[in-house]
Amino acid sequence: MKRLMIAALMSVFAVAIASAEECKPVDKNGKALAGAAKTSHMKACCEKNAIDKNGNPMKGIVKTQFVDKCVKGT
Repeated sequence: MKRLMIAALMSVFAVAIASAEECKPVDKNGKALAGAAKTSHMKACCEKNAIDKNGNPMKGIVKTQFVDKCVKGT
């Protein structure tokens, strides 16, 4: 049972890494964002992409860890 839970968590993070690549801190004109605008954009984008492998929204600590990892990934 413990191995199954670890495997499930690892697969969630694998999906998280793939989704994190979709968030780019650029504005509509293609210019790079900086400061608070970048942070706000990245958090909103990462929260939008916080879905698990079954297509359901992530919840709780898993979502928090996903968003933190996604925002720090840039």
